Amino acid sequence: MAFSLIDSDAGAVPLTPLTKAQLAAWRETAPVRDRDWAGAVGFTGEAGKTALMPDKDGKLGRVLIGVSDKEAAMWAVAGLSETLPEGSYRLDPLPGDVSHAALGWALGTYSFTRYHKKPAGKARLVWPDGADRGLVERLASAIFLARDLATTPASDMGPEELADAAQKVAKEQGARCRVVVGDKLLEENYPTIHAVGRASTRAPRLVDIIWGDESAPKVTLVGKGVCFDTGGLDLKPASGMLNMKKDMSGAAIVLGLGQAIMQAGLRVRLRVLLPCVENSVSGNAMRPRDIIKTRKGLTVEIGNTDAEGRLILCDALAEASDEKPEMIVDAATLTGAARVALGPELPALFCNDDKLANALIAAGAAEDDPMWRMPLYKPYRRLIDSKVADLNNVSDGPQGGAITAALYLNEFVDPSVPWAHLDVMAWNQRSRPGRPEGAEAQTLRAVYTHIAGRFG
Repeated sequence: MAFSLIDSDAGAVPLTPLTKAQLAAWRETAPVRDRDWAGAVGFTGEAGKTALMPDKDGKLGRVLIGVSDKEAAMWAVAGLSETLPEGSYRLDPLPGDVSHAALGWALGTYSFTRYHKKPAGKARLVWPDGADRGLVERLASAIFLARDLATTPASDMGPEELADAAQKVAKEQGARCRVVVGDKLLEENYPTIHAVGRASTRAPRLVDIIWGDESAPKVTLVGKGVCFDTGGLDLKPASGMLNMKKDMSGAAIVLGLGQAIMQAGLRVRLRVLLPCVENSVSGNAMRPRDIIKTRKGLTVEIGNTDAEGRLILCDALAEASDEKPEMIVDAATLTGAARVALGPELPALFCNDDKLANALIAAGAAEDDPMWRMPLYKPYRRLIDSKVADLNNVSDGPQGGAITAALYLNEFVDPSVPWAHLDVMAWNQRSRPGRPEGAEAQTLRAVYTHIAGRFG
């Protein structure tokens, strides 16, 4: 009974989604008893409201669900597994993809219970006719994995634990997985990953997963895995540090995405690169104005030790570019500037290829997993110039921070390789059906949909 979805149950109670406009039409054909009951309990079709309708024997006979005509059908039944009485339910036909509705229900069953017990909802949904069970289970499992990893506190989710989670996924899917740890990063020329993570007692590392036929189109995913970010010597204030356990959300998202791709058996040669570090403070921490040589050979002046995500990503992106894959996608909780520009619920997309950008935006719209394209505005490249190195890891002013961060990463990607950079919040600041407050796998469904449609 994965995600409280079950096979056919003859006694299942119907769930009837209705918008305010549809409610009027329903009243015209509904039995008088049902129409009167809906009016008596004040059901108006308001989104998120329900009306439990008795049958002629006084038992629960139907549930009316208020839905918004502006919100995706995916969320019509999300969260009901927690609020409906115990029992089995069957969804009446509704506009939109029934797989989306089933996935919405599945996502509504999520709960993080590693440190405390929470009673699971006892409502179960019969699989809607025509739903793609494999797709629903793959995506729900991927999103649950990402949420779990990013919700786990840094005390139990350091670089080693994150790498262990990646190795577990790789083993389950029959993929090869290699982990480069500690000073081996220097030996194998990943100097910026080492520089960011060396101050922690928990050694930095790079996870490298490879799966699929070598002759298939190459798709590479890169995820920022900063398991906790103090800011380094440019120490964050307490308020800025509070949620930094989630600074590895990019790695969590692409690991979940990679798992779904492998489970689906898509016709790609997949590579997942996860630089995993903790940005800490100690005597050997990198300092402001230090100069570090990157894997690509470019030298970087450290303008701010709290701009560490782009440092670990630049070595991974250089590695990803070397074999010139069909596409590279990276995900990272990279800048507060992207949140200022677009808010917490709309990730920023930077892309060097219009076709890829348009396809990702379309997939995001179709999956209600949106993103918004921001410009790789080349004239701003001057803002990360350095007088003593090839570039600086930050600009010298507060404007355009998400753009300059993306332009920094752009320096390490082969221009001939289509590349998308996703600057995500990866955190729900408010609870909505199927999207509880806390860690969120933003863009995972959108990127999966594009890759599956293109290479499936």
